[in-house]
Amino acid sequence: MAKKAAGTPATVLLTAQKVAHTLHTYEVDADTPDYGARVAEAIGVPPERVFKTLIAAVDGSLTTAVVPVTGDLDLKALAHAAGGKRAALADRADAERSSGYVRGGISPLGQRRRLPTVIDDSVMALDLMYVSAGRRGLQVALSPDDLVRLTAATLAHIRT
Repeated sequence: MAKKAAGTPATVLLTAQKVAHTLHTYEVDADTPDYGARVAEAIGVPPERVFKTLIAAVDGSLTTAVVPVTGDLDLKALAHAAGGKRAALADRADAERSSGYVRGGISPLGQRRRLPTVIDDSVMALDLMYVSAGRRGLQVALSPDDLVRLTAATLAHIRT
């Protein structure tokens, strides 16, 4: 019997697609105020390189949004970028069920149900970015181009 690949669905996808990436572990409680900035500090990178993954409902359909931890998600801009009229953050249970990940560890990669994805366009000024690797305490560094390609994402200004 073939042995199942170890890791999270995100890291398994990156390995299967032969995408250059590095993993970075950290210890920050998911309820810590300014969580993203603390994660950046813990892994020793500028916070503008670290992005958070949020699940939102755009006109009732779930959508993945990836924005820098240095800002917030502009729901109106997300709705427009996703071709909708209204957006609201998804219920935590819906986000976890849809993605297959838990809050604080939701990755835009390897989600249980592939959702339309919008990544903030600020990412294109970077050669390397960090997103959750699919569990709390684990970030993955990869090129923005690879993330856009693997998620079939739209780029748009969706941060405040």
